[in-house]
Amino acid sequence: MKYVILLGDGMSDHPVGALNGKTPLQAAKTPNMDFMAKRGTLGLAQTVPEGYPPGSDVANLAMFGYNPVDCYTGRSPLEAASMGVSLGPDDVAFRLNLVHLEPRGGKLIMEDYSAGHISTADGRELVEELQRHLGSEEFSFHPGVSYRHLMVWHGGKTQIKMTPPHDISGQDITSYMPVGEGSDRLIYLMNAAQLVFHNHPQYKRRAEKGETPANSIWLWGHGKAPAMDKFTTRFGLSGAVISAVDLIKGIGVYAGLDIINVPGATGYLDTNFDGKAQAAVEALKERDFVFVHVEAPDEASHSGKLEDKIKAIELFDEKIVGPVLEGVKQYGAYRILCAPDHPTPVALMTHTGEAVPFVIYAGEEQEKGNVAGYDEVSATATGIKVDPGYKLMEMLLNR
Repeated sequence: MKYVILLGDGMSDHPVGALNGKTPLQAAKTPNMDFMAKRGTLGLAQTVPEGYPPGSDVANLAMFGYNPVDCYTGRSPLEAASMGVSLGPDDVAFRLNLVHLEPRGGKLIMEDYSAGHISTADGRELVEELQRHLGSEEFSFHPGVSYRHLMVWHGGKTQIKMTPPHDISGQDITSYMPVGEGSDRLIYLMNAAQLVFHNHPQYKRRAEKGETPANSIWLWGHGKAPAMDKFTTRFGLSGAVISAVDLIKGIGVYAGLDIINVPGATGYLDTNFDGKAQAAVEALKERDFVFVHVEAPDEASHSGKLEDKIKAIELFDEKIVGPVLEGVKQYGAYRILCAPDHPTPVALMTHTGEAVPFVIYAGEEQEKGNVAGYDEVSATATGIKVDPGYKLMEMLLNR
């Protein structure tokens, strides 16, 4: 038996006026997910436990079959694992976003949480400059991908309240600065980084080319290394993870799964969809399970771009779901789970914690006449709800 999870990050949404009250999932052309929904098990899953932030870290731990209540310590430790950064028992990892802040009306606005989706090369250049100027025995800076990087506070504090930058797009940052024990040290770094960036040749170069320059860092998602059972120990299966995002790959590292890096996988609309689907089918030749993550719908939502979100969902269905659905047939018995991790409503441009629609398909050919397709409304109408959401893995494995 082969098992597959196809995850379209942030696909779920709210009804949109511009779509005549439909959600992007309802409006998008998704014949492959609709096919699965009409023949498989359709329902809702509560991937974010009550009281937890509706982040991709919490929600994807649940999608991998791990209870966030037992193992969640923060986002950045997971990303650190993907980047090959080992954390000591007293180390605290922080996500470091390269951002663009804009002074406006006496306020400092979070203009772009991704510094114009800065290239990995430009991002690395800036983070290495931070290490040269601000790195010490206390703080170390590690380059990642695009705008997503890492800082480690050796012997750092954890009782700090911080806000993801994509939650405050277009807002004054004053009320969202770090608060708590040791927060003054972090604010110092954020301010010092502004001076480092302003004096770096890249700032002028990007501005002259009409690109958004990174003019500050934003620290968030902190935590210490988690304790997680290996996937093989937990479920008795070998497996692999395919994603462009360090967070997802980091969960895979802690779970002991193989990480398959696909050339051209970016996390955006220009990602190598075809390569991911092909790699997923190939991965099953020697493994029982594969987890395929596509970030594009979430990124479109964070940017508030409805057309891009619909396009991302349609590309996910056409270039990931369809080819995998066809390719997995060569292995005989299989079960496929398709879902988002959490909703990311375009109107809000951030995550919410409602239950998400899922479908599990196992090659059933009999169509169910009472299901319109794969979307939030159809999933709700089935009356099926998996809560807590990490039990969805057991449902996929039919245990």
